[in-house]
Amino acid sequence: METLSTRDARRLALARAGLLKPDWTGLPAKVGRDPRAAAHAHIRRFGYLQLDTISVAGARTHSIVLASRLEGFDTAFGEELLRPGEPLFEYWGHEASWMPIELHPLLAFRRRDNRDHPWWGPVLEEYPDVAKEILRRVRKEGPLRSKDFGGGSGNGWWDDGIGKRMASCLWATGRLAIRERRHFQRIYDLPERVIPEEIRKRRVPQRDAIRELVRLSFSGHGWAGLRTIVDTFRLSKRRSEVVRAIGDLESAGDLVPCEVDGAAGWLTPADLELAARLRRARPRPDRGVLLSPFDPVLWDRRRVRTLFDFEYRIEIYTPAAKRVYGYYVLPVLAGDRLIGRVDLKGSRKKGVLQVISRHFEVEKPGAADRAAVDSAIRRYAEAVGLT
Repeated sequence: METLSTRDARRLALARAGLLKPDWTGLPAKVGRDPRAAAHAHIRRFGYLQLDTISVAGARTHSIVLASRLEGFDTAFGEELLRPGEPLFEYWGHEASWMPIELHPLLAFRRRDNRDHPWWGPVLEEYPDVAKEILRRVRKEGPLRSKDFGGGSGNGWWDDGIGKRMASCLWATGRLAIRERRHFQRIYDLPERVIPEEIRKRRVPQRDAIRELVRLSFSGHGWAGLRTIVDTFRLSKRRSEVVRAIGDLESAGDLVPCEVDGAAGWLTPADLELAARLRRARPRPDRGVLLSPFDPVLWDRRRVRTLFDFEYRIEIYTPAAKRVYGYYVLPVLAGDRLIGRVDLKGSRKKGVLQVISRHFEVEKPGAADRAAVDSAIRRYAEAVGLT
């Protein structure tokens, strides 16, 4: 059993997440001549780019994640990543995500499992005629938006939301695909018009698929425990198979058992060596960067507590008077520490990024931490095109 300090595991997590300098991450830190390729390199590292509708801070989470890693990234460009012909598709990671197209065959068992929708149950069985009608319309009319399937028509099930829910269910089972998003609204189409044939026809045994998803999870996290690995690709129903996959990878020498502050986990032999090198490294060359609430290093709140000693809870559903930090709060990373958080509100009409509040993790922050927060806000304002 290997052991790492919390600091070692934290630095390794930041390296695997693309939040240290390229020498440590193996990923680009600037957009360069090809921002699309730079963005795809980061997405491939995790296997997902989580989506969320909220844009109150001037950008949505998927663009914020990329802007925090790629200097010079324009968050407006992040909205355009899913387009026909691009090597991405949309599906469930731990949440709705854009994912590398090569993962599509690995998730065939997930599409089978979603015959009963995780939120709405057996909608496909209850409304088979609705499913047939939606598929007929898409086949005949071409790509259709979510709102084309319901609301205000005066035609029964279209009005009670069944149409929109059915489209989502058909997507979850793989009978529809999301071709692109326009103004963040899903555009549905038939899979054969979205997913390349050679990808659609590839068959991967379920045991192999889960093993590769587990391997990819460690690639994005560095050190991780079982719970984090299970949650990365929504494998809670396949927990025993995840345990078996970890055992297979351990037997093959691809994973090493490792404890961090008494917590059991694993990492790759290469990452164990990387953690040792990072122990002597300066963690970041810049002076601060803002992270999305749904950043790959932040969505697992328990892991954040373990590695960063940082408590985070999104407060968008908390009444304003009861919020502690704000509506949509972005943590500030400086070096290998989360030093504070800021609540931002962007106005495209005014061209202004308003800082509603800023909070530090210590009662009396030093000049370096204050400068890091200011620098992080300036970098973010440039990325979202506001002042």
